Amino acid sequence: MAEFGCLYSEVLLTRNAWEKRKLGELAEFINGRAYKQDELLASGKYPVLRVGNFYTNDNWYYSDLELPEKYYAEKGDLLYTWSATFGPHIWIGPKVIYHYHIWKVALKNLFEKDFALQFFEADRVRLLNSTNGSTMIHVTKKDMESKGILLPDISEQRNIGEFLRKADDLIAATQHKIDALEQIKEKLSQNLFDQSWRFKEYSTPWKENKLKDIVSAYSGGTPSANIRTYYGGHIPFIRSAEIHSSTTALTLTQEGLQNSSAKLVKTGDILYALYGANSGDVDRSKINGAINQAILAMRPSKENDPNFILFQLMRMKDKIVSTYLQGGQGNLSGRLILALNLDMPESTLEQRTIGRLLQLLCELIGVNQSKYSQLELLKKSLLQNLFV
Repeated sequence: MAEFGCLYSEVLLTRNAWEKRKLGELAEFINGRAYKQDELLASGKYPVLRVGNFYTNDNWYYSDLELPEKYYAEKGDLLYTWSATFGPHIWIGPKVIYHYHIWKVALKNLFEKDFALQFFEADRVRLLNSTNGSTMIHVTKKDMESKGILLPDISEQRNIGEFLRKADDLIAATQHKIDALEQIKEKLSQNLFDQSWRFKEYSTPWKENKLKDIVSAYSGGTPSANIRTYYGGHIPFIRSAEIHSSTTALTLTQEGLQNSSAKLVKTGDILYALYGANSGDVDRSKINGAINQAILAMRPSKENDPNFILFQLMRMKDKIVSTYLQGGQGNLSGRLILALNLDMPESTLEQRTIGRLLQLLCELIGVNQSKYSQLELLKKSLLQNLFV
């Protein structure tokens, strides 16, 4: 991050007057080739790059056609998808024939590639903001060629392009780290809970316990919405969608709590979402507050580790949802959840060791997710302010 900050300072210090130009003066937007269905082969000499291959489509067509050189894209070319899902890309794959709905952007000497890429990305964000975020936009060549751009000299373009490329690399590296940590967590969880991996100091077989026998549990309720004096107090009112959060949209008064079946929970209690779109989600409460009827609160006995139980329940979510909810919709009951069987070590210390290890991984993932969000915000701010 230090190198990132130094480069940003250099960009600011070298900023000179920028010249207003039209994109059509700086680049040629070359359409790819349109294909008939019988020209798209299951195998062939050249892959045919279509818009979907940049986003969600892993299926490829091929062609044996020999075409003029302008219809091929090679590694390092700047491409722009302009139909439906749109935006700039640097092609990193093998030589391909690109489809009609893609432009190859041939830059003139005055326009540096990394700078151009970031300008097109900033322009894409502006277009999305002007259409309420819809990605189903067709960008015409005429509109693109007539679009104005403030252009610095080539040296400053290189500085800005290099700086923003480093930001992109750092964002990508952070996402890669998050993905790797998630995979480690999943692998550890699987092997620790099925006992194929054990810490060397523990060998006693685990025993099956019903959840209801190792926790005290209760759900809450909702005060009458017609009585204003029940709301707006100092007690956070946790609803099922908020079990992962440290803030709540609603608060209760002491009067509201006393005149309803809402129940208090403490920071660290296990909260299980019974109703709503996130049915089956489970977490430890981030706050002291009150819960509604869509949440089952659990407090383990002192012989059992709450993190161990938490991660057991997390691991069981997919099976619970697929078994008891139709298409992920519907409600779970507290009785059903409390009847679940959990394999548990007799040793509280073994439970704590496993629970703490997985909790540390979650915290590390959270730190990197926060870093990723901050980098995304920084990049967004830079695009808004550098490309005005």
